[in-house]
Order: sequence, then structure tokens, then C-alpha cells
Amino acid sequence: MNNKKMNILIFSGEYDKALAALILANSAKEINIDVTIFFAFWGLLLIRNPNKMSEEDKSTYEKMFANMTPKSIEELPLSKMNFAGMGKKMLTEMMEENDTPTLTDFLNGVINKGITMQACKLSCEVMGFKKEELIDEVTIVTAEEYLKDAIDSDIQLFI
Repeated sequence: MNNKKMNILIFSGEYDKALAALILANSAKEINIDVTIFFAFWGLLLIRNPNKMSEEDKSTYEKMFANMTPKSIEELPLSKMNFAGMGKKMLTEMMEENDTPTLTDFLNGVINKGITMQACKLSCEVMGFKKEELIDEVTIVTAEEYLKDAIDSDIQLFI
């Protein structure tokens, strides 16, 4: 019998939405569901390696964009009630009080479980992200390649 398959398209670069997506990915893998995560546009902020960011061969806009966006996954804002970062601080403190793993912990879970992570080729080009600036476990694929994978999934989520 084939495993069930889940495909998540992460379009958001917001902490709470990323948290939901990564919790679902890890949980699905725990119950033997094959998972593919496709990161597009703002979702690419989740898989950018803060230690490998470069301004080499970037346009002025790409450099400005890189400097204005969160550098690491833990710097992502909340989608609602961010209040210049206070809302997020409250959320992360409540998570800590309840011994909830961080967003980084959930991303590491995805990596350790071998969940397939793909970056949208066009999104990378538009936003000026190079393969070398992403975490090593990510492959860059076209929208067509993503759709071929997603069409065979039992569960498809857009976050």
C-alpha cells in the first residue's frame, strides 16, 4: 500500500503561519505521510540561511530587499497583532512557558525527518535569492515540477 502524500505550499513569511505549516509537516511525517513543502515568494524567508547571505551579483533592489527582510526564521513577524514586535514577543514567551518548540526547532524537525523541501525557481529569481543562500536541504524547482508533485497528493495546503 502506498503512503498518503501531503503537499504544502508556503507563500507566507509570517511566524504564526510558518509555525502552523511546519507543525503540520512534522506531524504528517510522524504518521507516515510523505510530505513535500514548496516555498514561494515570502515563504522563501523560512529557508534562507542567515550565514550565507550575499550581496555579490545582486541588483540595487535585490540588495535593498535583502536588507529590509528578516534575516532568520526567528525574526519573522506575526500575521496579526504583531504590534511592532510586541505581539510576537508575547507569543514566543507563552510558547516558552508551555515548553513549545521554536520555529527553528520545527524547521530542524523537517530537515531531520527528511521531508522534501523545494524553492520556487521564479520566486528565487524575482526576489534575488541564490541557491547558495538557502539552507542545504532545499532544491530549486519550477512551478510545473511543483504542480506535478502536488497533483498526486492526498492533501494540498496553501499557507
